[in-house]
Amino acid sequence: MLAVLSPAKTLDFDDAKQSRKRSEPRFVTKANELATHLQSFSPADLSSLMGISVKLGELNADRFGNWDSESSPHKQAILAFKGDVYMGLEAWTFGARELTSAQRRLRILSGLYGLLRPLDTIHPYRLEMGTRLKMNGSGNLYEFWGGSITNAINEDLKGHRSRMLVNLASNEYFDALDSKSIDARIVTPVFKDLHNGQYKFLSYYGKRARGLMARYLVQQKVETVKGIRAFAVDGYRYSEAESGDDTPVFLRDTPASK
Repeated sequence: MLAVLSPAKTLDFDDAKQSRKRSEPRFVTKANELATHLQSFSPADLSSLMGISVKLGELNADRFGNWDSESSPHKQAILAFKGDVYMGLEAWTFGARELTSAQRRLRILSGLYGLLRPLDTIHPYRLEMGTRLKMNGSGNLYEFWGGSITNAINEDLKGHRSRMLVNLASNEYFDALDSKSIDARIVTPVFKDLHNGQYKFLSYYGKRARGLMARYLVQQKVETVKGIRAFAVDGYRYSEAESGDDTPVFLRDTPASK
């Protein structure tokens, strides 16, 4: 069983806490091609391309400009990303065995790196999968990556007894996969919180819940749909009535405070 996550815009390369365990991204050559291409973009160009502020454009121009420099920071992906999903995952609390389990069970989809294992070391960057960056004849990053990510996922699944892919990613990132070509059952958990008398997907809570589920899969070494349905963390409970065969729904009545 593998689970896929989206990356995060929020990064933490200042925290000294790291693990000695590390690996190299399998698509590092293609990532370097993209970074080198983006070095030709001015801060204003990057701001326009990514739909970000001028300040963020300047930040990312500096990141790409120093990409090949020895001074460019690097850190394991699972420890570098710090968005809502990763606040639920809390990988910085993992011990060596949990990091090993995460390396086997989790994959992170990335606009720049394509597909990351948790312990793959990355440089700070921002490049969302939906960015319409023209590169090598492709009109956007979906075309640039083509079937590479799907093929890599299928290759990784061969090493698992349970051929199941747990989708904990956003649509923007999961769309980088050709789901029809995935050689596994795809299971997409859905998390809903009670709001104004109705259960709804609320972005902050839902994203954090994806991280909670990823943590649960890593720690419990889950291999079955039954194991996924047993998830009962932070007030969530499985709802058979709302669930489909491949879309287990988890409800919560009282969200924790942010």
